[in-house]
Amino acid sequence: MPTIPTPFRTVNPTDLNAPDWHAFMVGAVAPRPVAFVSTQDAEGNVNLSPFSFFNCFGSNPPILVFSPANRVRDNSQKHTLENVREVAECVIHICDYAMVEQMSLASTEYAKGVNEFVKAGFTEVASEQVRPPRVLEAPAAFECVVEQVVELGTNNGAGNLVICRVVLAHFRQDIILPSGVGINPEKLDAIARLGGDWYCRASGSSLFEVPKPNRNLGIGIDQLPEHIRTSDILTGNNLGRLANIEQHALPSSEAVTAFRREPIVSYTLNKFRDDPTRQRQELMQLGKQLLEEGRLPDAWKVLLLAAG
Repeated sequence: MPTIPTPFRTVNPTDLNAPDWHAFMVGAVAPRPVAFVSTQDAEGNVNLSPFSFFNCFGSNPPILVFSPANRVRDNSQKHTLENVREVAECVIHICDYAMVEQMSLASTEYAKGVNEFVKAGFTEVASEQVRPPRVLEAPAAFECVVEQVVELGTNNGAGNLVICRVVLAHFRQDIILPSGVGINPEKLDAIARLGGDWYCRASGSSLFEVPKPNRNLGIGIDQLPEHIRTSDILTGNNLGRLANIEQHALPSSEAVTAFRREPIVSYTLNKFRDDPTRQRQELMQLGKQLLEEGRLPDAWKVLLLAAG
């Protein structure tokens, strides 16, 4: 298992000015999904702006929360916040890679009353249950009523939680899974915010699956055999995957013995029969390879063989 990297720099937020602490915080708490929010004021003027202080906080009732924080620069408040206080409705869109540059353009601090749909080149579509329009180009859009605005402070960078309840949602047909339920992350091609000018793209090789541990009662890392738990070949991620197995699913001693006949295992055992230390290392490497190929039962058999 890898050792914890050192040294660390310990930072007290009150020891830094607001912009410097902001850079640390948003740089480390990443990636963050982006809420692309359309609102309108009491006169009907439309605003469209992205916010990366955003997430979902419950599905029943369906709650989305975003925070148009006070500007770090001068502590002024954003038009979106002013609008939801006047008209307690909004549409929260999910952004994909195809629209990230236009979305970023919409974050420009245009004067109040300027329509960012027009400035950023997006298509307005009338919403069905709320007054602000939605963005046609967005792969997903949630029409929301604003349940509450919680002011978290009055200083530069202070958050303002806009708690929204979804009343209607729109999902582009091609991003929905073939089953008809859920979203295909490869088709969604979502973007997320990091610090500074950095974004990331949730697609391709950046996507990976981790089996949910709540599907079974894993044995835990503390119950792994010592030669596995203390291995300098296996990573923390490797150990976590191995330990997410139920006791009854561990291979039997008969299955482990039978696995010695597998060609790659037999080859390794024979090649290094006169060097037990090297043999164990090679078996551990093979187990790691099988594990990272998703072959958990086979990985377990090889790693148990490595015990000698």
